[in-house]
Amino acid sequence: MEFSQGQTVIHPHHGPATVAKVFSRTFKGKERQYLELKVHSSDLSINLPIDQADEVGVRAVFAQDETNDLLDVLRAPTGAQEQNWSRRMKANSERLKLGDLPTTASVVRDLIRRQEEHGLSPNEREMLKASSRLVLAELALSLSIEESAAEELLRATVLGEETALGDEVAAQPADA
Repeated sequence: MEFSQGQTVIHPHHGPATVAKVFSRTFKGKERQYLELKVHSSDLSINLPIDQADEVGVRAVFAQDETNDLLDVLRAPTGAQEQNWSRRMKANSERLKLGDLPTTASVVRDLIRRQEEHGLSPNEREMLKASSRLVLAELALSLSIEESAAEELLRATVLGEETALGDEVAAQPADA
């Protein structure tokens, strides 16, 4: 992937970030190209060698067809869930460590549905809040909507409810 100053990218653990600059740094006599990423949700600044960006999981914002795939994950049935909250928490933590958005979205889906049916432990509520942030940011960026609208779309999609925004998204062509 090519990077340029001002470009918005997605970091797998910190969410949307802007490429503040591309620069060279010499370390142990070897010159390497680096990215400086400014994370949108905090004051965090990340310096990352460009040749390790793919390995870390830095990627472009989802295109429309990828966003539709993400919405399909949110609509999918909930998988088998542990009844014991600590085992459920551990299983969800392992899934989140993978760092890919579809898996994160499936954790968000399962937690929202569990919250509606049975409630969540305090730790699960915190996990839902943190993992939702990544999914919401991606939806907002890829669909060019406010995060509040993305949150409405997320909950409605997971719970099988209708929204005007959901109909609008479904009506968009895949190459939009």
